[in-house]
Amino acid sequence: MRRYWLTLLPLGLGLVLAALWQAGLWPNPILYLRVDVGTLLLLLGFLGSLVWVLSLALWTTAGRRGGEEAQSCFRREQADAHRRFIRRLDHEIKNPLTAIRAGLANLTDQGDSAILSSVRAQVDRLARLSADLRKLADLDTQPVEREPVDLSLLLTELVELAQERPEAAVRHLRLTLPQAPWPLPSVAGDRDLLFLALHNLVDNALKFSRPQDTIEIRAFEDGPAVVVEVADTGPGVSEDELPHLGEELYRGNMTRDVEGSGLGLALVQAIVARHQGTMVIRSRRGQGTVVSLRLPVAR
Repeated sequence: MRRYWLTLLPLGLGLVLAALWQAGLWPNPILYLRVDVGTLLLLLGFLGSLVWVLSLALWTTAGRRGGEEAQSCFRREQADAHRRFIRRLDHEIKNPLTAIRAGLANLTDQGDSAILSSVRAQVDRLARLSADLRKLADLDTQPVEREPVDLSLLLTELVELAQERPEAAVRHLRLTLPQAPWPLPSVAGDRDLLFLALHNLVDNALKFSRPQDTIEIRAFEDGPAVVVEVADTGPGVSEDELPHLGEELYRGNMTRDVEGSGLGLALVQAIVARHQGTMVIRSRRGQGTVVSLRLPVAR
């Protein structure tokens, strides 16, 4: 609305000056101008063109800003609808899960233990999916801390936890951190969320690699950012699947037989975006995958 009032600014300025002049604050001589008709028409044409150009510029600017506001409003509505859908889905999954778990707890040992174990495994999988959906929905609205986070300590803790898993015993897990000429700088962010993002990357590398494969976790400073890479020599991802990695519930052809929710990379991408960072995935079929996170250095 403010931009429309700007068009009345010259008129208002003229009225103020005229009032001051009429009040006698300045000399008020009467001016007589003589001009031929041709010159008068030229001046009127020039003023008309000037007014037309200014009006067109204001109209174009108003239309552009209105379009940007409409697009921004549309994106916000889409994001709100997406969050409502995820919360509703989480709620709808949670209710039957509670009933199924209660039914399983009441079953006696007379049933087929293999079938019961399979059902319990699927229930646990749905429970993890529900929890991940809730995390993903909350990421857009929950506050993110902006405290210095020592990624060297965080990655060391993460690798120590990963080495306790059975898969790590048959894989070569390595952590590389800079020591000279200075250690890795801290990044600004939420330590718990960053730990969750990096844990998901290491978890993927362990799940989707093979025995005797190598998993490297490395970090280095790159200008105003810290880059963390999780690389593996696993089966890799085909080129046509790369653009879809990070989409919610997407699972590649090579991962369908591996347990997972399809939300791990989506969570990583959302967490990194909340920290004003970026995620890049590079992969070659039969050679391996590298996931790179770029996070701003704490100031």
